Amino acid sequence: MANSSAFNESAPLISAEAFRAEMMENPLQNYLLGIIISICGNVLISISLNIQKYAHVRQAQRGSKPYYMSALWWCGVVLMGVGELGNFAAYGFAPASLIAPLGCVSVIASAVISVVFLKETIRPSDIVGCSLAITGTYVLVTFAPHASTHITAHLVQYYAVSWYFLLYLFIEVVVFCILLYLYKKRGVKHIVIVMLLVALLASLTVISVKAVSGMITESIKGQLQLIYPIFYVMLVVMVASCAFQIKFLNQAMKMFDATEVVPINFVFFTASAIIAGIIFYQEFEGLALLNIFMFLFGCLLSFVGVFLIARNRPKIKQQDRTFIPMDRIPGRRSTDKVQPEAKSQTYGSLAAKLMCNRADQTDDS
Repeated sequence: MANSSAFNESAPLISAEAFRAEMMENPLQNYLLGIIISICGNVLISISLNIQKYAHVRQAQRGSKPYYMSALWWCGVVLMGVGELGNFAAYGFAPASLIAPLGCVSVIASAVISVVFLKETIRPSDIVGCSLAITGTYVLVTFAPHASTHITAHLVQYYAVSWYFLLYLFIEVVVFCILLYLYKKRGVKHIVIVMLLVALLASLTVISVKAVSGMITESIKGQLQLIYPIFYVMLVVMVASCAFQIKFLNQAMKMFDATEVVPINFVFFTASAIIAGIIFYQEFEGLALLNIFMFLFGCLLSFVGVFLIARNRPKIKQQDRTFIPMDRIPGRRSTDKVQPEAKSQTYGSLAAKLMCNRADQTDDS
């Protein structure tokens, strides 16, 4: 009886240790595979963006057909889809706190491609920024947490009901509501407000993307995870958070310049992804203090590099060749406005046409 009671007392400890040992592993192969997939996906995304940019420029110069009728533009869209799919798959092999900072690879590749193929002028800040970003990427890859977790439905459920995640989710919801109130009701259109809204949504996106990608990866390996309700809950969270994230990001692109939105979005998104990985997936648990410091230092170098690359990027000015100003026509002088204002009552009417004819007769006389 004594042996039986001792066995019953030690059974929970043994099962808990066995559960954790089953969920945690340290395969270098999966870790490197996730890094390679993420880097390739970000390079494809940068190539696709430059292809679409080139298609828009060529269409603006020729003015023959809409950009969505161009096979080159659709090629860029397909490449972007493949790149995003690669990033999605990378979350199933490597920690989320590592995959998110690797987004700086897309900024580096885009800067190189724009200089080599689009003939943009290379600046000293581009060289310094690329050097810092590459150095930061190497540092964070070297000192990032290498432990990989089998993302199963039971593990996601266990993490989702933990008190520290519930507290984090409560704080995030409160902060999001306050920022949304300031943005919608008070009309505060500061870039930090908008990008913080995007970052808070991105935190949920990273958590759900890693959960969905990890469960799909385990299902492919033979352990079916798609029969559990938590998979579809995470799928809905992923789609909804991505949709609202894109909505606020597009609003930011309309209100502010891309040279401001791109680096701030990268910094906020990376920070939110790292925090989500630490709190939800406990990716920094057991990591040495030196590794944590060097990882954060690598992220800081990447942040500075992206700021230098995106700062004061040259804009492509497209001139409308179908319009010639009146003062540029040789031998003709015009000091009055012939074209009426668009907000006037005579705009587009017969009276406007008579005004133009009267102005022509005055000039001829």
